[in-house]
Amino acid sequence: MNDWKNMCGTRFETDKRPAQGARGMVVTNHPLASAAGTEMLCAGGNAVDAAVAALFTLSVVEPMMVGLLGGGFSHIREPDGTHLILEGQGTCPQAVGPHTFQHDASAPPGSLESVGRRHSLGRGAVAAPGNLMAWCQMLARHGTMALQEVMAPAIKHAERGFYATQYLSDCIADNALDLALDPEIARVFLPQNRPLQKGDRLLQGAYADTLRLVAQQGEAALYEGALGRALCDDIAAHNGFLALDDLRQYRTRDPAPLRSSYRGFDIIGPPPPCAGPLHIGQMLNLLEGFDLRAMGFGTPASVHLLAEVLKMAFADRADVTADPDFVNVPVERLLSADYAALRRGQIDLRRAQTWAPGLSPTESAHTTHITVADSDGRVVSATQTINSVFGARYMVPGTGLIPNNYLYVLDPRPDRANSMAPGKRVTSSMAPLMVVQGGQPCYALGLPGGLRIFPSALQALINLIDHGMSLQQAVEAPRVWTQGFDLELEPAFSAELQGALEQLGHAVLRVPNVGGGMNAIAFHDDGWLEGAACWRADGTPIGLGGGMARKGVRFLPETRKP
Repeated sequence: MNDWKNMCGTRFETDKRPAQGARGMVVTNHPLASAAGTEMLCAGGNAVDAAVAALFTLSVVEPMMVGLLGGGFSHIREPDGTHLILEGQGTCPQAVGPHTFQHDASAPPGSLESVGRRHSLGRGAVAAPGNLMAWCQMLARHGTMALQEVMAPAIKHAERGFYATQYLSDCIADNALDLALDPEIARVFLPQNRPLQKGDRLLQGAYADTLRLVAQQGEAALYEGALGRALCDDIAAHNGFLALDDLRQYRTRDPAPLRSSYRGFDIIGPPPPCAGPLHIGQMLNLLEGFDLRAMGFGTPASVHLLAEVLKMAFADRADVTADPDFVNVPVERLLSADYAALRRGQIDLRRAQTWAPGLSPTESAHTTHITVADSDGRVVSATQTINSVFGARYMVPGTGLIPNNYLYVLDPRPDRANSMAPGKRVTSSMAPLMVVQGGQPCYALGLPGGLRIFPSALQALINLIDHGMSLQQAVEAPRVWTQGFDLELEPAFSAELQGALEQLGHAVLRVPNVGGGMNAIAFHDDGWLEGAACWRADGTPIGLGGGMARKGVRFLPETRKP
């Protein structure tokens, strides 16, 4: 246990220990996925080979979080310092428009649920998926190994099975009522009408066959072949919207990375429709005018300031951040010093204010993130999802595939920045970040958590840069969150802090966790890599050390004296 205390702030202890290595680091939210990535590094592959192997394996061992029918963003740093973004976000089917669904006015604040849950549950919620295409393209463009090689661990764990963790069991139990509505998915995760228990062996034979087909045919198996037909025929039979033409027309994108700065560090990540790095940059610009180190970690002053800045960012996000092909996103304005100064002057450090944007997009907290680095200086930070836990909460018959429910992220009401439109890309709070100083990488990090992703990533950056925490402390430190309604506090924050915040006008809500399992890598000056994962998921860092034998080593033949 590693104890950290700020004299004027909140005390907490870390649950996990970091890993170190000189030849590579793989951090994912499941030990078997981290092992799969490490296996690729040990076989001579690079960080991209390791990342793709880990992602396919996560689709087996974290099936509630990520899959071939999901979407996400991958952020790659090449050894020469070039940063690349590969976007595989879901897109709205051609048959869906701004009036396809009706907003449920009786839903609680912050929800964009539609009448009958039509765009959150079942076949009507599915957007065109990008994950499989993006993973295959990332490997083909930047990896060194064959698709069959990097998929071998995923196929093995799907066919032979693996032991369920408590985390997986809890996710099944929490969503058992919805899963029970579909016989196909219920057979896998609700055997004998009860949730899979910790230690039970999960076998996914149909999914193993699907993975073998993908290993043979690549992305064509879905976008042009049998898997796509199975998906779309089943959707059509249940009056859904995704069609074969949506799959055939789908394309990934390679946008230029978005860059912002904070106290001499460059913060780099994907641009819109990824909202995370944009609003992190916006908030850091604003916070740079305050002495956060002097305020202390987890004090009434610092938490109050964070809450006000978060509310500002969410107000802007709701108004202007969406697919830039459909909406003019004022990136330069949001990241400008003038705008930061304007918003900074509106903050009252003595009381909470209302910056609520009304209803914000409903993004699931159930996503996954990986962070990988190799000894050549190549780094991958990738966040991937099927949106809600278990996505649309059904399984395509005979395939083991769990579709996304990405349409739930879009607004069912017309005339909004994030309203539905044919071909529109889904906006996301993902934040697969890298932090650079003087051209050298310092940190790479990310996490799942829906709307809580970029506020949590922001807090990790502040923990590292302002509060001087270690990497392990930074990812495990207690978090806060608000988008303008309740101010969520994790358990490690004291009752005294809660009382002080309530006196400032905040409506405090205690929650077991804010966001999901963050994982990160720190790059040390001596060439060592440090990996860390937090207590909020099954995160496991694996560092690769050692190396090959020294050149010229020989075993000489034995000789015997007469």
